[in-house]
Amino acid sequence: MTVTVGVDLGGTKIQSAGLVDAAVSPGERILTPHTGVDDVVAGIVTVVHAAADKAGIALGRLAGVGVGSPGHIDADHGIVSHSPNVPGFAEPVDLGPRLSAALGGVAVTLDNDVRVAMLGEHRMGAGRPYRNVMGVFVGTGVGGGLVLDGTLRTGRGSAGEIGHTMVDPHGRMCSDGRRGHLEAYAGRGRIEAHARQLVEHGHHTKLFKIMKKKGKPRLTSSVIAKAMAEHDHMANRLVDDAVWALGIALASAQNLLDLEAIVIGGGLGDRLGQPFVEAIVAEMTPRLLVPDQPPTVITTELGDLSGAVGAALLAADTFA
Repeated sequence: MTVTVGVDLGGTKIQSAGLVDAAVSPGERILTPHTGVDDVVAGIVTVVHAAADKAGIALGRLAGVGVGSPGHIDADHGIVSHSPNVPGFAEPVDLGPRLSAALGGVAVTLDNDVRVAMLGEHRMGAGRPYRNVMGVFVGTGVGGGLVLDGTLRTGRGSAGEIGHTMVDPHGRMCSDGRRGHLEAYAGRGRIEAHARQLVEHGHHTKLFKIMKKKGKPRLTSSVIAKAMAEHDHMANRLVDDAVWALGIALASAQNLLDLEAIVIGGGLGDRLGQPFVEAIVAEMTPRLLVPDQPPTVITTELGDLSGAVGAALLAADTFA
């Protein structure tokens, strides 16, 4: 029996999953600590132990652990950098070596979180029928993963970063300190930042009341969805802005790459589901160079396990 564990590290949550002879074994999900690198590493260790326990295998018998992390990845040295949505990860962090040591020497491999999520969806989810497909994951930030001619495109460490494509050069501030990126409009973190600015300028919303009632520390996807269901004007306007920006960015990607399909996932994408996808398609289609040959735009099959399953597949490809 070959068992690997995958971990999806995000700005909001850390999720694990086991892969037992190509069958998925759900792991554990915890909130991402916002108290620094050491606590984030400790959180990853916790969910790896939980996944190994649920798969019925001792930690020392794991073939390996894969981690999908936001940011630029130096896979050869296990280093993550330029990841401002994860506390302490804006500067380089030697996550691979740290995690391996904390796990007693278990082999660890890293890649970008959305690339591994796309690997999961391409191998075991919604992307299986396609050889040219892009995954766009709308969570705390916005990331993308590309499969071209059946192969996951890694580039030099930043391939697929659609979240930092330009939609308005004079627009909102992005998490990386630049203006007008897709993530500035569609990333949950930047949606919250803009909502707070609007409230400071006298605009009204139920978002923060719902957040407190749910006991959430941040404007999670579930909070945004609940506010929309209650016809909150600000929540609906913010999601409309996200849809607009996604329509521009996805049309540009399609005009460049001529994809067969685009998979929409991530916390916000999975939560808002098919209506969100249909709204994006409506914004994207008029901007397509060849509108009579549009890509199929679909939701994920693996849901919030996409990243963890993809990371487990990455570990299996590397170590098994």
